[in-house]
Amino acid sequence: MKSNILHKSWKVLFPMSVVGLGIASLLSSCRHKDLDFEEVPRQKVNIRFDWSNAQDASPSSMEVWLFYSPEESPDSTLRFDFNNSYGGSVKIPYGSFSGLALNSDNTDWARFRNTENIEMFEIFTKEASGLPVSGIKTRAFPRAKGAEEETLVEAPGMIYSARNDGMSLRRGETEKTFTFFPEEIVCHYTVDVKDVKNISSIDGTAVDGTLSGMAGSYMHGKKEASDSKVTIPFYLVKDSQGNSLHGEFLTFGESPKTSNPHKLSLYAVLDDGNKYLYTFDVSSQIYDAPDPKHVHIVVSGLPLPDPVIEGSGFTPDVSDWENVEIDLPM
Repeated sequence: MKSNILHKSWKVLFPMSVVGLGIASLLSSCRHKDLDFEEVPRQKVNIRFDWSNAQDASPSSMEVWLFYSPEESPDSTLRFDFNNSYGGSVKIPYGSFSGLALNSDNTDWARFRNTENIEMFEIFTKEASGLPVSGIKTRAFPRAKGAEEETLVEAPGMIYSARNDGMSLRRGETEKTFTFFPEEIVCHYTVDVKDVKNISSIDGTAVDGTLSGMAGSYMHGKKEASDSKVTIPFYLVKDSQGNSLHGEFLTFGESPKTSNPHKLSLYAVLDDGNKYLYTFDVSSQIYDAPDPKHVHIVVSGLPLPDPVIEGSGFTPDVSDWENVEIDLPM
């Protein structure tokens, strides 16, 4: 069965509104004849972004995906790009459709799957090659127990998303406005490690860390984190005067359908070349967080050893790490 693809390239300019009109994929089933997009009747509509659900947001650009009703236009998808955060006017074919809106600025990190299906529209990040501070490659450092098989992926950046269902455009209708209410969909995680013994023995100004059991992607259409689980690397800045470490990063959070264990791993490379992996089970702090969008993880008591005077100077490898699991008080 052959799909008819409308592949004509378009770039429609609208003053202070739409940068371009791109046809991400406008497909019709085999029972329809090939069409030129210029021959498809279209009507001007207004796309508006209402930021009442994310009042501090100020993205410089947005994109909208329209998914037409399968009964009217099977597998048809349109994408519109805006060079602002308030919207503009576009011309679209008649029909019934649902839509997704998301910011398109500062999203070089983002990877997308299944963009032709609103229910399966998924955003994820690429695999991480190693730890951010030490640069140690993935194969060369140990994982927390139970998370050995999880993929190490980069943390996401900021994303605002909205869905609008039940939209339609009929012949004769004019001055129609479709409004999207974007909201922040990523989660802010902070990690504080207090009472670090011998913090001055840490090489450099930061320490590598990872957090296991996190959702590997976000399903835009379903407005929820996916069931997949990954490990996210991040770094913690050293505070020698306060004998503490502090880190912040974004995640897709935890899937609402799972209760994965979460292990916080700290990779301390000391001035003398010795390497220590400290692991904390922080599952309860994530499960019981008052606000799942803003999770604060706190652990205390990192017993770094007294440094050796002369370092070994060797290259870190998996077998060179000393693993220490620390139980947190209930």
